[in-house]
Amino acid sequence: MNFIVREPVLDASRQLVGYELAWQSSRAGELPGDDDLLELAAFVGSQLGGEASGWAQNGSRLFIEATPALIASDLVATLPQQVVFRLTAADLAEGDTLNGAATLREKGYGIALRDVDTVPAGSPLLDAVSYIEGKYEDLQRHQDAQGRRRVARHVDDWPQYDACAAAGMDAFVGRLYLQPRPDQETKGLNPSQLTILQLMEMVRKNVDVRTLEDVLKRDATLSYKLFRYINSAGFGLGVEIQSLRHAVTMLGYTPLYRWLSLLLATASTQPHGAILMQTAVVRGRFAELAGQGILPRNEAENLFVVGMFSLLDRLLGMPMEEILGKIQLSEPIVQALLAREGVYGPFLALAESLEPDNGDVAALADSLFLNPRQVNEAHLAALAWAHAIRL
Repeated sequence: MNFIVREPVLDASRQLVGYELAWQSSRAGELPGDDDLLELAAFVGSQLGGEASGWAQNGSRLFIEATPALIASDLVATLPQQVVFRLTAADLAEGDTLNGAATLREKGYGIALRDVDTVPAGSPLLDAVSYIEGKYEDLQRHQDAQGRRRVARHVDDWPQYDACAAAGMDAFVGRLYLQPRPDQETKGLNPSQLTILQLMEMVRKNVDVRTLEDVLKRDATLSYKLFRYINSAGFGLGVEIQSLRHAVTMLGYTPLYRWLSLLLATASTQPHGAILMQTAVVRGRFAELAGQGILPRNEAENLFVVGMFSLLDRLLGMPMEEILGKIQLSEPIVQALLAREGVYGPFLALAESLEPDNGDVAALADSLFLNPRQVNEAHLAALAWAHAIRL
C-alpha cells in the first residue's frame, strides 16, 4: 500500500471546498497505476463511506483521480457522494466511461475534467462534467462553459491568485496559503488570543475552575465557541456540557488545554486563517492518533498540542520563537516546534509530510515503525474528526 497525501481545494475567498487525495508511492519515483487508484478508492470508501464517518454531513468535496476501471467498478457505491472523480479527456471520451460518468452525476457525485487544455471550447465533453481543471489561461478559454466550476491549478504566487479570483475562478488547488502575504499579515496577539493564553497558563497551573470561569466570562464569544467544541460530535461525550465546571469535573484539565489550543488557532484574524487552522487541527489529530500505542497516553495527547501549534507563527504573524516566549510549554514540545526534534518532532514531521512536497512520508513513517495502513487510517480519521468538530 502507498501513502495518502492531501491538498486543500479553496474557493475565491480562501475557504475550504474540500481536499484532493492522492497516493505518494512508498517506492521513490514510481507513479500510481490503475490498480493503485482502485486501491485508493477502496480505502477511502472503507474509511469515509457510510454515515459512521460523518463525512456525508459536512459537505466538503473529496477529489480523487479516476480511470475507466474505477468508474465501472462497484467500489463507487462505497464512496460518499461528496467524491469528485477526476478523469482525462481521453478516458471520458470512451462510450462506457461517458455513460458511467453521467450516471454518477445523476446520483450526486462530481465529475472533473483534468486536462481541459486538450479540449476545444464548446466540446460536447464539457456537458458531461461538473468541474474543469487547468491553468488560468486554459480555463479562460472555457469561461462560457455554463454550470461548470473552474478549478485553477499551478497558482504559484499571490498576484496570480488575485488574477484568478478577479476572473471568477471557483476554486484553487495548491499550497499557496502556506506562503505569507505581506500586505495582509497580522502582527501580534489580539485581545481574544491574550485571554486564551492567560487561560492556558492558568490551566497549566491547575488554577481553581471558578477562577477560570471568571476569566472566560469576560469574552462571550470565546465561551460560545468553547462549548460548541466541547459538545460537538468530534469529542463524542454523549452528554451536553453546560458549564466549564461541568466539563472539568467530567474530563479534567488536560482536555481543557486541548480545547484552548483550538481556540487560540481559531481566534486568528488572518484572511486565510480558516484553512491554516483546519490544517493545524488535522496535523494535531493525526499526530495524536499516530502516537497512540507508541507513547504513553499523556504524551500522545501532547502531540495534539504540537500539531495545533505548528502553524501558530503563520496564524499570529509572529516568529515561532517569539510566540513560545509567551506560552509556557514543556521542552519536548518546544523542540518539536522549533526543530522537529525530540520525542514529538518525528510525529510532527510525519504529519506535515502528508501535505504534498512537504517531506518523505515513507521514510518518516518507517522511522516511527508505522506501516502505510496505520498512517492512512490515522490520516483519514484525522480529516473526519477535524470536520466533525464545530470549527
